[in-house]
Amino acid sequence: MKKLPILLVLLVLPLLTWAQTKVNASEILAKINNGEAVTYKNAEIVGDLDLTKLKNMKLKEGKESKYETKEYISTVTSPLTFENCTFKGDVLAYFNPEATTIVFNSKNEVYNTHFAKDVRFENCTFEEASAFKYAEFKQGASFAGSRFSEEANFKYTKFSKSVNFSKALFRNDANFKYVDFPVMANFRGADFGDEANFKYAKFLKGADFSQADFNSFTDFKYAKISDSFRINGASFKGSQDFKYTKLDNKAVSLSALQSMSK
Repeated sequence: MKKLPILLVLLVLPLLTWAQTKVNASEILAKINNGEAVTYKNAEIVGDLDLTKLKNMKLKEGKESKYETKEYISTVTSPLTFENCTFKGDVLAYFNPEATTIVFNSKNEVYNTHFAKDVRFENCTFEEASAFKYAEFKQGASFAGSRFSEEANFKYTKFSKSVNFSKALFRNDANFKYVDFPVMANFRGADFGDEANFKYAKFLKGADFSQADFNSFTDFKYAKISDSFRINGASFKGSQDFKYTKLDNKAVSLSALQSMSK
């Protein structure tokens, strides 16, 4: 009979290991505002993680006019690490009040976020909006193995160092329009369930899309690629637009890129 409790513990232990601890987004924001390093593993984040209105938020300097947009910048000064976490609410590094209301935003404001240290969202699930439009990553950024249920909005995002989206799953649009990738962009094994938008993107040190699945429209129109572009084993199930795409300043087609990757 004494062996029974031990057996129950052995049966329940895997469930306890797998279960995610619930954490309020407000708790994370408090740590960020205090300049503390943020590390969470196997956690369920409840509520919106809004990084656009931190305590250090400042108005970006520039000319002021009646019609000019006022841009407010919040800076995450400490490293962020999330592993195997589920975000139940929005994760916002960009917010435009006008885009969320029918009424014209008379204040004409926009809120953006800069990340001063490494940022890791690895094997995480974003169940709601993930907005990193215009965000700036001063150090490495990794979203490897993460799943985006809604649009993954990285339009105009500025990356300074390593960028990792390997094995990421984009169930909705993946928007990387106008993004400059300063080092080899890693999208190896990524799954694009809807539109993959890399229009006007610049891959300054090449890109790795090998083994990636493009299941809908793929847009690399006007994209500029330097060095190499790996797409060996990648599948394109939808239509593609590689018009005006350039490799080392020379026009290149998808078929040519595929031949180079063999």
